Amino acid sequence: MSGTARSAPAARILGAATLGLTILTALDLLRRRRVSAPAAAAVPRPASTRRDDGRSPAGPGQRPAPRSAQARIGSLDAASQAGRSLHASAALLAGSVLLDSGLEHYRGRFANPGMAAPLVTASLTVAAGVQGSRGGGRLANDEVYALAMAAGVAGTLFHAYNLLRRPGGLSWGNLFYAAPLGAPAALTLAGLLGLAARRSGEPILGIGSGRAVCALAAGGLAGSSAEAALLHFRGAYHHPAMWLPVSVPPVAAALLAGAAIAPRRAPRRLARGWLAVTAALGAAGVAFHAYGIARSMGGWRNWSQMILQGPPLPAPPGFTGVALAGLGALQLLEHPEEER
Repeated sequence: MSGTARSAPAARILGAATLGLTILTALDLLRRRRVSAPAAAAVPRPASTRRDDGRSPAGPGQRPAPRSAQARIGSLDAASQAGRSLHASAALLAGSVLLDSGLEHYRGRFANPGMAAPLVTASLTVAAGVQGSRGGGRLANDEVYALAMAAGVAGTLFHAYNLLRRPGGLSWGNLFYAAPLGAPAALTLAGLLGLAARRSGEPILGIGSGRAVCALAAGGLAGSSAEAALLHFRGAYHHPAMWLPVSVPPVAAALLAGAAIAPRRAPRRLARGWLAVTAALGAAGVAFHAYGIARSMGGWRNWSQMILQGPPLPAPPGFTGVALAGLGALQLLEHPEEER
Protein backbone atom coordinates (compact mmCIF):
# COMPACT_ATOMS: atom_id res chain seq x y z
CA MET A 1 0.00 0.00 0.00
CA SER A 2 1.54 3.24 -1.05
CA GLY A 3 0.37 6.68 -0.16
CA THR A 4 0.33 8.91 2.90
CA ALA A 5 -2.97 7.84 4.48
CA ARG A 6 -2.50 5.69 7.54
CA SER A 7 -4.06 2.27 7.72
CA ALA A 8 -6.94 1.46 10.04
CA PRO A 9 -5.93 -0.29 13.29
CA ALA A 10 -7.45 -3.59 12.18
CA ALA A 11 -5.51 -3.44 8.90
CA ARG A 12 -2.27 -2.71 10.77
CA ILE A 13 -2.86 -5.66 13.07
CA LEU A 14 -3.55 -7.91 10.08
CA GLY A 15 -0.47 -6.54 8.34
CA ALA A 16 1.68 -7.23 11.40
CA ALA A 17 0.32 -10.78 11.52
CA THR A 18 1.08 -11.21 7.82
CA LEU A 19 4.64 -9.96 8.28
CA GLY A 20 5.18 -12.17 11.33
CA LEU A 21 3.83 -15.24 9.57
CA THR A 22 5.98 -14.49 6.53
CA ILE A 23 9.15 -14.12 8.58
CA LEU A 24 8.46 -17.25 10.64
CA THR A 25 7.75 -19.26 7.48
CA ALA A 26 10.90 -17.98 5.81
CA LEU A 27 13.04 -18.80 8.85
CA ASP A 28 11.48 -22.26 9.08
CA LEU A 29 12.21 -22.90 5.41
CA LEU A 30 15.83 -21.85 5.82
CA ARG A 31 16.23 -23.95 8.97
CA ARG A 32 14.65 -27.08 7.48
CA ARG A 33 16.69 -26.83 4.31
CA ARG A 34 19.89 -26.40 6.30
CA VAL A 35 19.18 -29.33 8.63
CA SER A 36 17.69 -31.74 6.11
CA ALA A 37 20.12 -31.09 3.27
CA PRO A 38 21.29 -34.63 2.47
CA ALA A 39 24.84 -35.51 1.79
CA ALA A 40 25.49 -35.35 -1.89
CA ALA A 41 25.12 -38.92 -3.02
CA ALA A 42 26.50 -39.92 -6.36
CA VAL A 43 23.61 -40.92 -8.59
CA PRO A 44 24.73 -43.36 -11.28
CA ARG A 45 23.82 -42.41 -14.79
CA PRO A 46 21.45 -44.76 -16.58
CA ALA A 47 23.04 -47.18 -18.96
CA SER A 48 20.97 -45.73 -21.79
CA THR A 49 22.47 -42.27 -21.35
CA ARG A 50 24.66 -41.23 -24.25
CA ARG A 51 27.03 -38.40 -24.90
CA ASP A 52 25.86 -35.29 -26.69
CA ASP A 53 27.22 -36.62 -29.97
CA GLY A 54 24.87 -39.63 -29.76
CA ARG A 55 27.63 -42.26 -29.39
CA SER A 56 27.87 -44.72 -26.53
CA PRO A 57 30.25 -43.72 -23.71
CA ALA A 58 31.34 -47.35 -23.49
CA GLY A 59 33.67 -49.19 -25.83
CA PRO A 60 33.21 -49.54 -29.55
CA GLY A 61 31.69 -53.00 -29.13
CA GLN A 62 28.37 -51.63 -27.89
CA ARG A 63 25.52 -50.72 -30.20
CA PRO A 64 24.42 -47.07 -30.28
CA ALA A 65 21.20 -46.14 -28.53
CA PRO A 66 18.01 -46.30 -30.62
CA ARG A 67 16.82 -43.05 -32.12
CA SER A 68 13.75 -43.06 -29.88
CA ALA A 69 15.98 -43.17 -26.79
CA GLN A 70 18.19 -40.39 -28.16
CA ALA A 71 15.12 -38.26 -28.85
CA ARG A 72 13.83 -38.91 -25.35
CA ILE A 73 17.15 -37.84 -23.83
CA GLY A 74 17.18 -34.75 -26.04
CA SER A 75 13.68 -33.78 -24.96
CA LEU A 76 14.70 -34.15 -21.31
CA ASP A 77 17.68 -31.84 -21.92
CA ALA A 78 15.38 -29.30 -23.58
CA ALA A 79 12.98 -29.48 -20.62
CA SER A 80 15.88 -28.93 -18.23
CA GLN A 81 17.06 -25.87 -20.16
CA ALA A 82 13.52 -24.51 -20.27
CA GLY A 83 13.20 -25.06 -16.53
CA ARG A 84 16.32 -23.00 -15.93
CA SER A 85 14.88 -20.21 -18.09
CA LEU A 86 11.70 -20.26 -16.00
CA HIS A 87 13.71 -20.08 -12.78
CA ALA A 88 15.59 -17.08 -14.20
CA SER A 89 12.28 -15.51 -15.20
CA ALA A 90 10.93 -15.93 -11.65
CA ALA A 91 14.10 -14.36 -10.24
CA LEU A 92 13.95 -11.36 -12.58
CA LEU A 93 10.25 -10.78 -11.94
CA ALA A 94 10.70 -11.09 -8.17
CA GLY A 95 13.66 -8.71 -8.35
CA SER A 96 11.48 -6.15 -10.08
CA VAL A 97 8.85 -6.57 -7.34
CA LEU A 98 11.50 -6.32 -4.61
CA LEU A 99 12.86 -2.98 -5.83
CA ASP A 100 9.50 -1.53 -6.82
CA SER A 101 7.74 -2.45 -3.57
CA GLY A 102 10.75 -1.28 -1.58
CA LEU A 103 10.59 2.19 -3.14
CA GLU A 104 6.79 2.49 -3.09
CA HIS A 105 6.40 1.21 0.46
CA TYR A 106 9.24 3.44 1.63
CA ARG A 107 7.34 6.34 0.09
CA GLY A 108 4.32 5.16 2.08
CA ARG A 109 6.52 5.16 5.22
CA PHE A 110 5.71 1.50 5.84
CA ALA A 111 2.50 2.65 7.51
CA ASN A 112 1.34 -0.95 7.68
CA PRO A 113 3.79 -3.59 8.99
CA GLY A 114 2.61 -5.92 6.23
CA MET A 115 4.31 -3.63 3.73
CA ALA A 116 7.62 -5.27 4.67
CA ALA A 117 6.37 -8.78 3.83
CA PRO A 118 6.98 -8.57 0.04
CA LEU A 119 10.59 -7.55 0.72
CA VAL A 120 11.14 -10.84 2.56
CA THR A 121 9.32 -13.08 0.13
CA ALA A 122 10.67 -11.38 -3.01
CA SER A 123 14.24 -11.68 -1.69
CA LEU A 124 13.75 -15.40 -1.07
CA THR A 125 12.23 -15.83 -4.53
CA VAL A 126 15.15 -14.03 -6.17
CA ALA A 127 17.59 -16.34 -4.39
CA ALA A 128 15.53 -19.40 -5.30
CA GLY A 129 15.29 -18.38 -8.95
CA VAL A 130 19.01 -17.67 -9.23
CA GLN A 131 19.86 -21.03 -7.67
CA GLY A 132 17.37 -22.82 -9.92
CA SER A 133 18.72 -21.14 -13.04
CA ARG A 134 22.17 -22.46 -12.12
CA GLY A 135 21.00 -26.04 -11.71
CA GLY A 136 19.38 -26.13 -8.29
CA GLY A 137 20.02 -25.27 -4.66
CA ARG A 138 18.55 -25.31 -1.17
CA LEU A 139 16.09 -22.50 -1.84
CA ALA A 140 14.88 -23.58 -5.29
CA ASN A 141 11.93 -25.52 -3.89
CA ASP A 142 8.16 -25.51 -3.94
CA GLU A 143 7.81 -24.00 -0.45
CA VAL A 144 9.60 -20.75 -1.35
CA TYR A 145 7.62 -20.30 -4.55
CA ALA A 146 4.35 -21.12 -2.76
CA LEU A 147 5.21 -18.48 -0.15
CA ALA A 148 5.69 -15.94 -2.95
CA MET A 149 2.28 -16.85 -4.36
CA ALA A 150 0.61 -16.44 -0.98
CA ALA A 151 2.33 -13.11 -0.34
CA GLY A 152 1.21 -11.85 -3.74
CA VAL A 153 -2.40 -12.82 -3.07
CA ALA A 154 -2.30 -11.16 0.37
CA GLY A 155 -0.76 -8.03 -1.16
CA THR A 156 -3.49 -7.85 -3.79
CA LEU A 157 -6.13 -7.98 -1.04
CA PHE A 158 -4.36 -5.24 0.93
CA HIS A 159 -4.07 -3.06 -2.18
CA ALA A 160 -7.75 -3.58 -2.98
CA TYR A 161 -8.58 -2.56 0.59
CA ASN A 162 -6.39 0.53 0.23
CA LEU A 163 -8.19 1.50 -2.97
CA LEU A 164 -11.74 0.89 -1.75
CA ARG A 165 -11.32 2.72 1.56
CA ARG A 166 -10.40 5.97 -0.18
CA PRO A 167 -13.05 8.61 -0.84
CA GLY A 168 -14.75 7.70 -4.09
CA GLY A 169 -13.96 3.98 -3.81
CA LEU A 170 -13.42 2.31 -7.15
CA SER A 171 -12.85 5.34 -9.40
CA TRP A 172 -10.39 6.42 -12.05
CA GLY A 173 -8.66 8.81 -9.67
CA ASN A 174 -8.07 6.07 -7.14
CA LEU A 175 -6.97 3.61 -9.81
CA PHE A 176 -4.39 6.20 -10.90
CA TYR A 177 -3.03 7.17 -7.49
CA ALA A 178 -3.91 4.44 -4.97
CA ALA A 179 -1.86 1.29 -4.39
CA PRO A 180 -1.58 -0.50 -7.76
CA LEU A 181 -3.57 -3.71 -7.93
CA GLY A 182 -1.23 -5.32 -10.46
CA ALA A 183 1.99 -4.89 -8.47
CA PRO A 184 1.56 -7.71 -5.91
CA ALA A 185 0.10 -9.95 -8.61
CA ALA A 186 3.58 -9.94 -10.18
CA LEU A 187 4.91 -11.68 -7.07
CA THR A 188 2.20 -14.33 -7.40
CA LEU A 189 3.20 -14.76 -11.04
CA ALA A 190 6.85 -15.18 -10.04
CA GLY A 191 5.83 -17.95 -7.64
CA LEU A 192 3.75 -19.68 -10.30
CA LEU A 193 6.62 -19.54 -12.78
CA GLY A 194 8.97 -21.01 -10.19
CA LEU A 195 6.56 -23.87 -9.53
CA ALA A 196 6.25 -24.44 -13.27
CA ALA A 197 10.04 -24.49 -13.57
CA ARG A 198 10.12 -27.31 -11.03
CA ARG A 199 7.73 -29.28 -13.25
CA SER A 200 9.13 -28.52 -16.70
CA GLY A 201 8.42 -31.37 -19.07
CA GLU A 202 5.67 -32.80 -16.84
CA PRO A 203 1.90 -32.31 -17.16
CA ILE A 204 0.46 -29.39 -15.17
CA LEU A 205 -3.24 -29.58 -14.28
CA GLY A 206 -3.72 -32.22 -16.93
CA ILE A 207 -2.07 -30.34 -19.81
CA GLY A 208 1.48 -30.15 -21.05
CA SER A 209 3.81 -27.83 -19.15
CA GLY A 210 4.63 -25.87 -22.31
CA ARG A 211 0.98 -25.08 -23.00
CA ALA A 212 0.36 -24.24 -19.34
CA VAL A 213 3.29 -21.83 -19.15
CA CYS A 214 2.32 -20.28 -22.51
CA ALA A 215 -1.10 -19.48 -21.05
CA LEU A 216 0.45 -18.21 -17.81
CA ALA A 217 2.94 -15.96 -19.61
CA ALA A 218 0.22 -14.67 -21.94
CA GLY A 219 -1.87 -13.65 -18.94
CA GLY A 220 1.16 -12.03 -17.30
CA LEU A 221 1.98 -9.98 -20.38
CA ALA A 222 -1.65 -8.91 -20.78
CA GLY A 223 -1.88 -7.85 -17.13
CA SER A 224 1.43 -5.98 -17.21
CA SER A 225 0.39 -4.17 -20.38
CA ALA A 226 -2.97 -3.21 -18.82
CA GLU A 227 -1.21 -1.71 -15.80
CA ALA A 228 1.19 0.20 -18.05
CA ALA A 229 -1.77 1.46 -20.10
CA LEU A 230 -3.45 2.80 -16.96
CA LEU A 231 -0.36 4.56 -15.63
CA HIS A 232 0.70 5.91 -19.02
CA PHE A 233 -2.82 7.22 -19.53
CA ARG A 234 -2.32 9.06 -16.25
CA GLY A 235 0.76 10.56 -17.88
CA ALA A 236 -1.33 11.55 -20.96
CA TYR A 237 0.99 9.56 -23.26
CA HIS A 238 3.07 12.71 -23.59
CA HIS A 239 5.94 10.74 -25.17
CA PRO A 240 5.42 8.47 -28.21
CA ALA A 241 7.47 5.68 -26.55
CA MET A 242 4.76 5.37 -23.90
CA TRP A 243 2.66 3.55 -26.49
CA LEU A 244 5.18 0.72 -26.84
CA PRO A 245 4.34 -1.23 -23.64
CA VAL A 246 0.64 -1.12 -24.54
CA SER A 247 1.11 -2.28 -28.14
CA VAL A 248 4.06 -4.71 -28.28
CA PRO A 249 3.37 -7.05 -25.29
CA PRO A 250 -0.31 -7.68 -26.18
CA VAL A 251 0.78 -9.11 -29.54
CA ALA A 252 3.25 -11.40 -27.77
CA ALA A 253 0.47 -12.41 -25.37
CA ALA A 254 -1.82 -13.26 -28.29
CA LEU A 255 0.90 -15.38 -29.93
CA LEU A 256 1.51 -17.25 -26.68
CA ALA A 257 -2.22 -17.80 -26.19
CA GLY A 258 -2.38 -19.25 -29.69
CA ALA A 259 0.50 -21.58 -28.87
CA ALA A 260 -1.31 -22.71 -25.73
CA ILE A 261 -4.51 -23.45 -27.64
CA ALA A 262 -3.04 -25.01 -30.79
CA PRO A 263 0.67 -25.75 -30.32
CA ARG A 264 1.04 -27.49 -33.70
CA ARG A 265 -0.29 -24.54 -35.71
CA ALA A 266 1.33 -21.80 -33.65
CA PRO A 267 3.87 -19.58 -35.50
CA ARG A 268 6.65 -20.28 -33.03
CA ARG A 269 9.35 -18.43 -34.95
CA LEU A 270 7.25 -15.26 -35.02
CA ALA A 271 6.41 -15.72 -31.34
CA ARG A 272 10.08 -16.07 -30.41
CA GLY A 273 10.98 -12.93 -32.33
CA TRP A 274 8.16 -10.92 -30.78
CA LEU A 275 9.06 -12.14 -27.30
CA ALA A 276 12.67 -11.09 -27.89
CA VAL A 277 11.43 -7.60 -28.80
CA THR A 278 9.28 -7.58 -25.66
CA ALA A 279 12.25 -8.58 -23.52
CA ALA A 280 14.33 -5.78 -25.06
CA LEU A 281 11.45 -3.38 -24.42
CA GLY A 282 11.74 -4.10 -20.69
CA ALA A 283 15.40 -3.05 -20.73
CA ALA A 284 14.67 -0.01 -22.88
CA GLY A 285 11.88 0.98 -20.50
CA VAL A 286 14.40 1.50 -17.69
CA ALA A 287 16.28 3.96 -19.91
CA PHE A 288 13.06 5.78 -20.83
CA HIS A 289 12.03 6.02 -17.19
CA ALA A 290 15.49 7.32 -16.27
CA TYR A 291 15.06 9.94 -18.99
CA GLY A 292 11.65 10.81 -17.53
CA ILE A 293 13.27 11.40 -14.14
CA ALA A 294 15.92 13.60 -15.77
CA ARG A 295 13.17 15.74 -17.35
CA SER A 296 11.38 16.24 -14.03
CA MET A 297 11.95 19.25 -11.79
CA GLY A 298 15.38 18.88 -10.25
CA GLY A 299 16.17 15.84 -12.38
CA TRP A 300 18.83 13.47 -11.13
CA ARG A 301 20.35 16.23 -8.99
CA ASN A 302 17.26 15.76 -6.82
CA TRP A 303 17.40 11.97 -7.18
CA SER A 304 16.38 11.16 -3.59
CA GLN A 305 12.96 12.70 -4.23
CA MET A 306 12.52 12.09 -7.94
CA ILE A 307 13.28 8.38 -7.70
CA LEU A 308 10.13 8.19 -5.56
CA GLN A 309 7.97 10.67 -7.51
CA GLY A 310 9.12 10.00 -11.07
CA PRO A 311 8.51 7.02 -13.37
CA PRO A 312 9.29 3.75 -11.52
CA LEU A 313 12.67 2.44 -12.61
CA PRO A 314 12.14 -1.19 -11.45
CA ALA A 315 8.81 -1.67 -13.24
CA PRO A 316 9.81 -2.23 -16.93
CA PRO A 317 12.06 -5.29 -16.29
CA GLY A 318 8.88 -7.15 -15.41
CA PHE A 319 8.20 -7.35 -19.15
CA THR A 320 11.63 -8.91 -19.64
CA GLY A 321 10.96 -11.51 -16.97
CA VAL A 322 7.60 -12.58 -18.39
CA ALA A 323 8.96 -12.59 -21.95
CA LEU A 324 11.77 -14.88 -20.80
CA ALA A 325 9.12 -17.21 -19.37
CA GLY A 326 7.35 -17.18 -22.74
CA LEU A 327 10.56 -18.19 -24.50
CA GLY A 328 10.99 -21.04 -22.04
CA ALA A 329 7.40 -22.12 -22.68
CA LEU A 330 8.00 -22.25 -26.43
CA GLN A 331 11.03 -24.43 -25.77
CA LEU A 332 8.86 -26.76 -23.72
CA LEU A 333 6.47 -27.10 -26.66
CA GLU A 334 9.19 -29.13 -28.39
CA HIS A 335 8.58 -31.88 -25.84
CA PRO A 336 6.77 -34.90 -27.36
CA GLU A 337 4.03 -34.73 -24.70
CA GLU A 338 2.95 -31.33 -26.02
CA GLU A 339 1.93 -32.66 -29.40
CA ARG A 340 -0.99 -34.62 -27.97
